[in-house]
Amino acid sequence: MPRTHIIGAGVAGLATAVSLAREGRAVTLYEASGQAGGRCRSYRDAKLGRAIDNGNHLLLSGNAAAMRYLDDIGAGDALIGPASARFPFLDLRTGRRWCLRPNAGRLPWWTLHADRRVPGTSGWDYLSALRFAVAGADRTVTDCVGDGGALFERFWEPLAVAALNTPARAGAARLLWPVLRDTFARGEAACRPRIVRNGLSETFVNPALNFLHRRGAAVRFGHRLRRIAYVGGAASRLRFGAETVVLRGGDSVVLALPPLVTAGLVPGLSVPEQSHAIVNVHFRLPEPAGLAADLPLLGLIGGTAQWLFARGDVVSITVSAADSLATEPADVIARKAWADVAAALGFGRDAVPVCRVIKERHATFAQTPEGARRRHGTRTKFANLYLAGDWIDTGLPATIESAVRSAHMVAHAVAGDGRIGAGE
Repeated sequence: MPRTHIIGAGVAGLATAVSLAREGRAVTLYEASGQAGGRCRSYRDAKLGRAIDNGNHLLLSGNAAAMRYLDDIGAGDALIGPASARFPFLDLRTGRRWCLRPNAGRLPWWTLHADRRVPGTSGWDYLSALRFAVAGADRTVTDCVGDGGALFERFWEPLAVAALNTPARAGAARLLWPVLRDTFARGEAACRPRIVRNGLSETFVNPALNFLHRRGAAVRFGHRLRRIAYVGGAASRLRFGAETVVLRGGDSVVLALPPLVTAGLVPGLSVPEQSHAIVNVHFRLPEPAGLAADLPLLGLIGGTAQWLFARGDVVSITVSAADSLATEPADVIARKAWADVAAALGFGRDAVPVCRVIKERHATFAQTPEGARRRHGTRTKFANLYLAGDWIDTGLPATIESAVRSAHMVAHAVAGDGRIGAGE
């Protein structure tokens, strides 16, 4: 039986393997490290004495690809979130709190109600969202909605930075439109916030590995792909250090790796070259944070962090587009982050509790108009070589949803080209 060799066991690689194994295709998944999940994983932190995630991820109920993936691996109940959409916010400068509450149905009448929309805005302000639908390829978020006013400061900027991991002044407007179209534009049923119940590995990774084991897929850790040999317009050999895998007729290869790593393995491949950092800080508190059980998160305006998450006695903050912050020492970052947490939850800001600072310096590609133009499709010029990852041209920002959608796209392509392969 033809075999698909998938390189990289992050979410894109796992989802590709799951999609192909579900259809009965022989699969081998290779991972350079000793743990699957990539940037979406959990581990036990000795300093905190708790299991933590290397980063925080907020999904929406309208993320169809991610929800299908979780259903496929038997983890459909691993997310928590409210029965109806709501997004609590706090302006750290003024202490004002509000809750964004979209309504059911496609007609956004919630924008006409002051108790549902952003404070300081009018219903007319939200019509600016339509500019994203017709934005040209060179337009940025601020080209569409400006860079001032309450709606920008309390809605567009937080949304753009969270979705694009790129400052709003540089973020590609075209990438923000699918987020609006697939969630807020479809009504509250499509934009209910969802976060993991017990951890990223327990949600996205371990159930996938169990699924692959049950389907007879091979998973090989400690296998870093060093080189691909090409013959006759197709990949012919995969070289993992001392081990070489010879591709047979009908075999295929999927690279589910970061863009620059991928470019180093595929001759002549154009990929996004710039990236932005994300910083997460995890604090262990003396007691649980006290946020709502069905939605233990809070959007933050006017501070260092954009989002605060809570799980038991661990509170975590996320700072996106954090290139400058990531250059600072961990203790400086911790003090800045704790100032936000203390203000949000009512703690004293002087005594910073035990914490873990995690810097992901190349978290996503820079989702600027130029970066978006350099995204690649799932197919390459080599007949049996495919690409997956959140940076692939899925039409979406580089998120979990994009990673899984790319996996579904490449699985469909591999299945459709099932009789094509070079091998030897």
